[in-house]
Amino acid sequence: MKVIDAIARILKTEGAEFLSAYPTTPLIEAAAKAEMRPVLCRQERVGVGIADGYARVKNGRKLAVFCMQYGPGAENAFPGVATAYSDSTPMLLLPLGHQRDRAQVFPLFSSARTFAAVTKSVETITLGSQVADVMRRAISLMRMGRPGPVMVEIPADLVNEEVSEALVDAYRPVKTTAAGANARDVEAAARVLREARRPVIHAGQGVLYAEASEDLVELAELLQAPVMTTLEGKSAFPEDHPLALGTGGPVVTGPTLHYLREADVVFGIGCSFTRHGMAASIPAGKTLIHATNDERDLNKSYAADYPLLGDARLVLRQFIEAVKSQGGRPAGRESVRADLDRVRAAWLAEWTATLGSAEVPMTPYRVIAEFMRAVDPRDAIVTHDSGSPRDQLLPFYRAVPPRSYLGWGKSHALGTGLGLAIGAKLAAPDKLCVNFMGDAAFGMTGLDFETAVRCGVPILTVVLNNSSMAIEIPHLVVSHDKYGTRDIGGRYADLGRAMGGWSERVERPEDIAGAFARARKATEGGQAALLEFITSQETRFSNRGVLR
Repeated sequence: MKVIDAIARILKTEGAEFLSAYPTTPLIEAAAKAEMRPVLCRQERVGVGIADGYARVKNGRKLAVFCMQYGPGAENAFPGVATAYSDSTPMLLLPLGHQRDRAQVFPLFSSARTFAAVTKSVETITLGSQVADVMRRAISLMRMGRPGPVMVEIPADLVNEEVSEALVDAYRPVKTTAAGANARDVEAAARVLREARRPVIHAGQGVLYAEASEDLVELAELLQAPVMTTLEGKSAFPEDHPLALGTGGPVVTGPTLHYLREADVVFGIGCSFTRHGMAASIPAGKTLIHATNDERDLNKSYAADYPLLGDARLVLRQFIEAVKSQGGRPAGRESVRADLDRVRAAWLAEWTATLGSAEVPMTPYRVIAEFMRAVDPRDAIVTHDSGSPRDQLLPFYRAVPPRSYLGWGKSHALGTGLGLAIGAKLAAPDKLCVNFMGDAAFGMTGLDFETAVRCGVPILTVVLNNSSMAIEIPHLVVSHDKYGTRDIGGRYADLGRAMGGWSERVERPEDIAGAFARARKATEGGQAALLEFITSQETRFSNRGVLR
């Protein structure tokens, strides 16, 4: 058996259902021979995004893989890998490497050297007999503790080397393990949380990867504590729940802002508490309980009064049992839900006119509001793109089931959402998978809409076209006045149609609802769909930058 066939067999044994790829790499042919479907993108960055979206929706339970050629293929993949690394997405990257006799010679590109900064581990297979060990190590590291992308580089002159078939036959899928936190530390932290006057639970994507949303709801209801989520953690807590505050990111909901400012105790679960432009900062003066599965997070950006190291689900179970043993639901929490209802209603009242605006060109907020009326969040997986679409969608879209929203962005490259949506649809073919992107993002990756068309992955791409980089209005003033630096252009529905998809261009707000219905019907018929909405240069945001 050849090394490349051994790798394909191991991927199959580990449960990989498809291979996201771009040639030239012999792994594509080897995967096809092993009855694993190759999905070929138009550019490597999007191919990484496809694997990324799939991994998120599957919570890393199924192996997500991307492979590419050495040199330009690996170079083009870098932005996608940086995004996956910053968001801790578990995936396996398999670049071809240069021949071993010249791999270290200038100026040949070395994936092993270059990607070390944006992967959890990198290893080169140097001997064919090592293939099973190297793959096992990579997949184990990918899944244990804080997840993340790992890389195995395959030298081009190694792929046809013969290895014993018995070596591969003996390979077994990697088993993982997780641990709870120190029991005494949990007991002390639970007592502080239960006795808090105004507690807030701050939930990150660790809750999603631990598949602990039900446990989070149970604890929140036991304590009658409001819950906010991070950008990456959006959908970890159902946002139609009476205790939901919404998301805290570069923009924040009114309830998140109000309750985070007023909180005396903040319990971070499955989050990193990283100071970042895409994360809501924690105001000073709070007692912080911080539970994470990565010791690097503890005391990183904030001093943790009660640091806890453990798996989110196991820690939540520990807290539930500890709170119950200490007397259960605390007294004086009877009015929490009614108070939160009033705060939420007051915030939404400030946005009612905008969300229902009949102005032309239409505001993106009207598009979002109409989408929410047209689509049950239980039937969809939605993701944003960088910039304005993210900041407009994030506070108002109410994600309900876990993984019904893919929040991303600590490395927020324009155009990332398209690959994520394709990967999400491959992971959950029964869902309406939608990416909202601006015209600037389309310019980065939009031609990979053809990948969805060609591969029969019927996503819905929503392009909010304002013919401008409106979010740059405060930053490009003189240059725009002199040289029009904010202006961009294009007819994206025409491009979508030219690439073989179903598409429609919408210019009036009264036509939005009907367009969404027609687009959804197209996806249900197996067509990738693109809706282009001609929008205003909207610059209003919900509390943008207030908690940075």
